[in-house]
Amino acid sequence: MRKAQKKQIEELLALLEQAHSEVKRFAENKDFGEAMDLLGQCQNSAVQVGEWIEKTEGEGAPTIAKLEEYCETLYEIHEELASDTVSVPAKIYKRLQKSLIQAENSVKNDIKIRLEMVFLPYKASMWDSLESIWMAADADPDCDAYVVPIPYYDKNQDGSFGALHYEGDRFPDDVPVIHYDDYDIKNREPDAVFIHNPYDQYNRVTSVDPRFYSFELKKSTECLVYVPYFSTSGGMSAGQASCMAYYFADYIVIQAEKFRKFYDPELPQEKLVPLGSPKFDKVIRLCQNPPEPPEAWKERMAGRKVYFYNTSINGLLGDTERFMRKMEYVFQCFAKCEQACLLWRPHPLLESTINSMRPEFMPVYQKLRQYFIENNLGIYDDTPEIEPTIALCDAYIGDEATSVTALFGAAEKEIFILNNQIDSEPGEEDWRGEVIQEFNRYGNGRYMVTQGNKLYYAENGDYQYRYSCDLCEYSGGNYYLPWVVSVQGRDYVCPRNGQEILFLKEGKVAEHIKLERQIEQSGAFCGAVGYGNYLLLIPDRYPAIVRYDTLTGGIYYIKDYLDVFSDETKGVRRTGSVCVWKEYLLFASPVNNYVAALHVPFGRIKLMTTGAENVCGCSSMVSDGEDVWLLPYEGYTITRWNPETGEVWEYDCKVEGLQCRNPVCGYECDMRPFGFPAVLEDALYLPPYWGNLYLCLDKNTGEIKVWELPRELKRNTRNGYYPPEGEVAAFLQIDGDKAGIRWQLNTYADHKLYDINLRSEEWEEISIGFLSEELGQQEKGFDRISEWSMYAARENAFNTLSDFLNGTLSGCPYEKARAGQEFAKITANSDGTCGAKTYEFIRDKLAET
Repeated sequence: MRKAQKKQIEELLALLEQAHSEVKRFAENKDFGEAMDLLGQCQNSAVQVGEWIEKTEGEGAPTIAKLEEYCETLYEIHEELASDTVSVPAKIYKRLQKSLIQAENSVKNDIKIRLEMVFLPYKASMWDSLESIWMAADADPDCDAYVVPIPYYDKNQDGSFGALHYEGDRFPDDVPVIHYDDYDIKNREPDAVFIHNPYDQYNRVTSVDPRFYSFELKKSTECLVYVPYFSTSGGMSAGQASCMAYYFADYIVIQAEKFRKFYDPELPQEKLVPLGSPKFDKVIRLCQNPPEPPEAWKERMAGRKVYFYNTSINGLLGDTERFMRKMEYVFQCFAKCEQACLLWRPHPLLESTINSMRPEFMPVYQKLRQYFIENNLGIYDDTPEIEPTIALCDAYIGDEATSVTALFGAAEKEIFILNNQIDSEPGEEDWRGEVIQEFNRYGNGRYMVTQGNKLYYAENGDYQYRYSCDLCEYSGGNYYLPWVVSVQGRDYVCPRNGQEILFLKEGKVAEHIKLERQIEQSGAFCGAVGYGNYLLLIPDRYPAIVRYDTLTGGIYYIKDYLDVFSDETKGVRRTGSVCVWKEYLLFASPVNNYVAALHVPFGRIKLMTTGAENVCGCSSMVSDGEDVWLLPYEGYTITRWNPETGEVWEYDCKVEGLQCRNPVCGYECDMRPFGFPAVLEDALYLPPYWGNLYLCLDKNTGEIKVWELPRELKRNTRNGYYPPEGEVAAFLQIDGDKAGIRWQLNTYADHKLYDINLRSEEWEEISIGFLSEELGQQEKGFDRISEWSMYAARENAFNTLSDFLNGTLSGCPYEKARAGQEFAKITANSDGTCGAKTYEFIRDKLAET
């Protein structure tokens, strides 16, 4: 019997209890006619309940016999009242209650609830996110589980609906699919509805039929459950924090407890249930007993190691031109390696995304796909399910930020993360792009944190670095603890992704200073500044400015006005800029003319405004002692502001020939024209950021002119081993230069450093040195990349894709046991029981209501 039906019966029997009290009252008042009439109504209700039970439980249901006994009691009392031989009214009441209670107990104990659960996938390729829950529900004899694939639309560029799709015919043969027109969810009112699309109308690429938006489904069910269509290797994008369905779902299945803080904090915490991912269940099951490969694949796979190549949507949208060139490079590498078999499986929505968001690249993509297929470069996999393919593969290559890496983690198979910027073999000097990082203007040039979060130290301050120590256990990039800042002669490594500070002594880590752990995602901080005795950490996603007193060890968290420094415009999140001005650390807004001013010694913060008409936000900020100079995020107007007097001047720095270009996407714009400037007594020297010119601003006259460099800067960016930075450069002030005329220029495009006298315009390139043997020895190979990434190896100048195919990677070799241990840290129920545990959880919650 359905839960709603049983509840209705229980409610009706409860009404009979109330009727018994009325019968007693009528009998006490000698109003036997009213009492007999009410007994007749009780009998009619009991008969109706019996008929309902007979339809669902059969004629032999024990409860029917109890109801018949109850009806007999009703008849006996009716006859007594009719013959005026009634006994004490209280005894009538007890007889009625005793008989009814036996029927109620039988309803409670003898009638089992049959749950009805419906699963509403829309893409067959994403069925794995629900399948193991359905299997558990379908295996329960007390649950009716239905699979009802729902239709979806492509979206046109203007957001309107395009082609309609229905994939009900693409599900596995053992899944009994019901057409959505044949399942009337409004009339059936299932106990639980499971969905894996959280976006409703807010997906830019596709949309399920509006009848199946979450707010519509919630009208027809007691329990709406969202199960992510993706799995994660440790991190989640900001776009997954607050999807529409979250606010209508009763429960959201999350992969592990650690992911709770990724979600909108406004969501009730009881909604988030850390049970794992059903996607892992299937891949674990299939890897234990791999399926037979399709006939067309067998010859190509025979005797070869099979590499799964994943081309993801995130990679496509990040830099589409580079993404296409990367695909071509991958195909070329495999064409040269006879012992390797490339299995290419594009994301199921890749072509839809190109059509919708990058239509100009569709001919390029189609040409690459045709080249791959016609030249028989490998296996083109367009099968509806990914897990059987994973079970047949030996290793993964592709993007990091995709759920497929997590599936390979569950399968305990090799993962090699590709760098989509790289489309050629490395040259002799290309290690510089990986090793030499930008110099922090508030940092300490005697240290450099480089690949694998390793600390290198130039003991004599001559930029000749030697390996010092590892800063953390993670091998990915240098993003965990990237900056070293000196405060009162003491050196501190400051976090970006981490949430701790490291104190250095003689080039080694002497102390770990733990911060309050506030977030479970990357990008906690975006910089660090030393002032007096204090070290200040500049927040990115961390919910506070951190002031660490290096003398007392006290940590103070300032949480006011953080929205000034971090804001969103045109759908893009930005962070502003900071600078020290007198006793204050100023935080400028990236979208308007607001400035938060933190009085460092007292830890008090107040809100100010520059009063400038230019309100497009600040990308860089510097003080000359009295005034503060704010460089624009958009446009070419530089603001000069005196926080004490409130005076403000604005300078239009648009000169002939000045252009800005987005270095990733390549389009022209008016964004971030200037890099961090050099401030002299009478001039401001402006290097480019996304702009293309070096400029000089006369502080006295306001005249702006092109600064012709006294020497040509030779760029060394022949390929993707150097990040696409454009012409980005920044000035760094040299400690001890009282005249303020000697500066260093850090050019990001080629990762070089120059010593410049801005008066005499004497230039000298600073030699930045590493020992090549040390760099090779410190390459980690297979390791845990970060808190938010899998156990894997990464493509770089030291470990190329060709090295991976040929088995010649540097560093640690792959260890299957280690892979399993690391995977267990990022998912609950890593033994493949997520689906069963999820079904049991929902079943038990339904029983409680």
